Formats: sequence, C-alpha cells, structure tokens
Amino acid sequence: MAEDAPLAPPVAPAALPEVVRELYARFGQTTFTYQPTKDGVPTLWVPKERLLEVLRFLKHEVPRPYRMLLDLHAVDERLRRHRAGLPPADFTVFYHLLSIERDIATRGHGDVRLKVALSGDKPTLPTITRLWANANWYERETWDLFGIVFEGHPNLQRILLPRTWQGHPLRKDYPARATEFDPFLLDQARQDAEQEALRFNPEEWGMKRADPDHDYMFLNLGPNHPSAHGAFRIVLQLDGEVIVDCVPDIGYHHRGAEKMAERQSWHTFIPYTDRIDYLGGVMNNLPYVLAVEQLAGIEVPDRVKTIRVMMAEFFRITSHLLFLGTYVQDVGAMTPIFFMFTDRQKAYDVIEAVTGFRMHPAWYRIGGLAADLPKGWDRKVREFVDWLPKRLDEYEKAALKNGILRARTIDVARYTADEAIEWGVTGAGLRATGVNYDLRKARPYSGYENFEFEVPLAANGDAYDRAVVRLEEMRQSLHIIRQCLEHMPEGPFKADHPLTCPPPRERMLADIETLINHFLGVSWGPVIPPGEGYFAIEATKGLNSYYLTSDGGTMSYRTRIRTPSFPHLQMIPHIIRGSMIPDLIMLLASIDFVMADVDR
Repeated sequence: MAEDAPLAPPVAPAALPEVVRELYARFGQTTFTYQPTKDGVPTLWVPKERLLEVLRFLKHEVPRPYRMLLDLHAVDERLRRHRAGLPPADFTVFYHLLSIERDIATRGHGDVRLKVALSGDKPTLPTITRLWANANWYERETWDLFGIVFEGHPNLQRILLPRTWQGHPLRKDYPARATEFDPFLLDQARQDAEQEALRFNPEEWGMKRADPDHDYMFLNLGPNHPSAHGAFRIVLQLDGEVIVDCVPDIGYHHRGAEKMAERQSWHTFIPYTDRIDYLGGVMNNLPYVLAVEQLAGIEVPDRVKTIRVMMAEFFRITSHLLFLGTYVQDVGAMTPIFFMFTDRQKAYDVIEAVTGFRMHPAWYRIGGLAADLPKGWDRKVREFVDWLPKRLDEYEKAALKNGILRARTIDVARYTADEAIEWGVTGAGLRATGVNYDLRKARPYSGYENFEFEVPLAANGDAYDRAVVRLEEMRQSLHIIRQCLEHMPEGPFKADHPLTCPPPRERMLADIETLINHFLGVSWGPVIPPGEGYFAIEATKGLNSYYLTSDGGTMSYRTRIRTPSFPHLQMIPHIIRGSMIPDLIMLLASIDFVMADVDR
C-alpha cells in the first residue's frame, strides 16, 4: 500500500497563478487537477483526450502565449509512494512551457507545467510535433527511454540508444547496474548486425536518392570529424555542394546520467553533474544543488551565493574562450586559439587555487561549498580580471574584425527570434536574434539581483552575431567577478541546516547532533522531503535545468536534466537547407555545443 503524504491545502482561486485562472476560465476547473509544487511552477494534470486543445490554447490563444516548449519527458510512477491527491498513473508525461514575455514582465513567473497520467505497459499519447517543431526529438527520447508511443510522430525511433537496444532504460524495472546484466558478448554475427543498423536509409527520412533532374549524394560528416566538435554524426543530402537536407545523429556519448541519479545519494550525484557540459565545471553543480536546496528548504548564506556566482562566471569565461578559439580555427585561423588557451590556463590557475581542481571541481555542496575561500584568493582573482580585458580587445580586433572571418560568417546560418523560440533556443543563440532574455536578469538566482551587468544583444541572428555576443559576455563576466572581489560578504560557507551535506566539520567535532547528521549525510545521504523541485540557470550554452522528484528518501526518484545543446542541434536541418558545406561548418562552430550536454 502506498505511503502517501498529503499535498498542500487547496489554493484559493484569487491566489492561483494567472495561467491557471486562464485555463480554468477557458476549459473549466473540473478539467484539471492542480498540483502544488515546491518550485512554484503552475502544474496541472490534464486528461489525455484534452491535451492537444489545451496546448494549442496556451501557444496560440492565451494572452502572452507560451511559445517555447522548454522540455518534454516522463516519469515511471509505479514505485512512487508519495502521490496523495494526484491522478492514478503508471507513467506520467510532462510538458514544460515557457512564455518569455511573461517571464520578463513578472520576473520569474513565465512557466507552466502540464502532466498527463497514463496507464498500462504500452502507453500512448498524440504527438505534438505539429504544434512545436522541437517536440520531435523530445518525443523520440521519451519513447527511447520510457517506451511511451507518440501516435502520429513522423519518425518515432530510438535517438540516444542503438536501434538494436532492447528495453527502455528509465523504466523502474530496468536494471541500473552492469552487474545486474548478463555478460556482454560481441560475436561476429552481432557485430555485423550492429554495423548494419548504422547504415543510413534516406527513404526512412523522406529523402530521395534521385529525381528526374538530379542524383543526390549522401555524405557522412562524423561521428569522428574535427568540425563536429565531439562524437556527433550528421548525414548530408547533397546536390553538388549544396545541402538539400540533413539528419543529425546523436547518442554516441550517452552515459545514462539520469539513470545514475536513481542510485546515487543526493550528495554523491554532484560530481556527475560536472560531466554534463564538461566545459562548465561548477556551473553544472549550480542548478542541481539549487533544486535540492529548494526541496529541502535550505537558504544558503550570502557569502555562499557570492562565491557561487564568482566561480560560475569564471567557468563562463573559460567555456567562451574555448568556443572563440575553435570558432576562429574552423574558419582557418590557427594562431588565436593558442593565445586563448593561455588565458584559459590563467583562469584555471585561479579555479585550482580556490577549489583544488581545474575542469571538474564538483565543489558546490547541498547547503554551501566544499570549503571557504583560501588565503590569497583575492590577489589571484585581481590578477586575472586585470589581465583579460586587454586580451579580449585584441581578439575583437584581430579575429572578429578580420575580413575573412566576417565574409565567412555574416549572414551565414541566420535564424529569426521567432524561429529560435519555436525550436527552444536559449542563451547567446537566442540573444543574437535580439531577444533580451537572460535568466540572471529575468529570474535572478544566487544573488544575481545584487550585481550590475548588461545583457549583450545582437540583431542579425547569424554565425557572426553569436560570436560577438559571447565575446561581450566575457567582458560582463569580468565585471561581475570584480564586484564579487570588491564586495565579498563575510560569514559561513555552509548553511546552518540539518540537511546541509556534509555539515560544517568544526561543528561536527563540537556537538553530537551535528556528528550524527554528518555520519548519516555522508554514508547514506541526506533524506530529502517528498516533493518536486525545478531550478534553471543561465549556463554557458543556454538554459540548463534540473527537475527533481523526491520520494522521501536518500536518492532521487526521478532526475530530469534539461540541457541547452539538445534543442540547438535539433534545429540544424531547418537552418542549413540550401546552404553550402562550409556554411554548415560555421553553423556548428557558432552553436557552441558539447556532446555530453546533448546526450547526457
């Protein structure tokens, strides 16, 4: 029998979020089941048969519409104990929508989450690919990992796992450890079958091999190619050098991070977050620990908030420097990347001095940090923020104002603001189209509301503007870091809360209660109260979020990681059709993606 914890008391109609009142007025209150959550995102359960009309209303009819499908995925509910007040379900599919206009106007209230309860071992839902273009990959991923069929999908097949894979790994009855499987054997027959499964079939994707006037060539770019920036394959349909169509093929880097979260304690999952966008370092820790703290009710000290901001901006700079160096290199210029790697090493020297590690510090903790700032940190930080501005000026003059680079990138791989929103583009790729949307301003977190900085914008939305925006973002990051340097608050580096993990060591040595919490938190992991929490940040490549479900245990029941690179790659065919192969190379360079961020 399920052990259900009661939900919060019913919310009075006047206190309901605006979007909930709008839905009630249009469809009637009895159509929905309202679910209070700890993240404050309006969450409504909708019947399967009403799903499409509700989503259509939210995108096209409601004032200040929800034009971006931010995320779409599922939960296996069959082992979940704390479900009081929720519709009975074996599986749940959730749709997370974003209205940028609402978010800017209300400072953080532009989200709505719809859920659909499904029963049985072979659940089905209608596809929403005709409503949002970027639903295509999200529905494929949900079918791949959960086995939920989206009827009417144009090509519902595996996306992260090989076509020969058996089962759906994010179901609760699917093993989480290698020791639970039979030994892996790869004989010649199986190897041949796996190789054959990789063969590209153009007709399957609606492509023709020829028509009366043309014979088309199909070219595999990747999964091992320097311009692919990782294990990424894209199959091109070519008429000469003109790209008629293409199919991005991902999943070569998939490691099952969301499945791993189900067998790691809340505390020990932190190092796994570093490896999602492996160029983002501690910035990857931030949305995760903020989501856990939201569930646990932990408020961290101001010193912790400021240090987190400072180190996150350091990693924004290191990531953008690598982007800019490889971006210029893809045009054919070799020299700048060596200078930019010198600057990255100087940044990593500061990061290492503060955290003890360079690329993957895993330094943030639930309720605080692994340690306080070391003596002399301010001198190291000051040296760096004094060093980099002149270097950025040189890069702008020597690289971004170079005639060859401008000719190769201006008006290349353009898309509009409306197209970016339709495909779920966030970060610099969205701001390059002129949309002034940065989560650090729209819904400030970790104290960003206390910092003065500008949001760099462009207007053309091409490969050149995406680089210009990122260069200016580095200048703004330096401005933020300097403010951290000059106004670092005093105080503890961990919250005084029993679920802070691990508790401060000096207190652990002083009283028995903290010693007990320390022992339990490190050995078993903190017990996080049941509930759902979502937190999003402005990461190096766009909006990165963690949507966590706790069932009142020491491990996450469900961890959903929404990464920016996933929708960015999905948009490639829409942008590049009719262009030349060199334009595709510059598009890939200007996206600034990491395959671990795509595949997770």
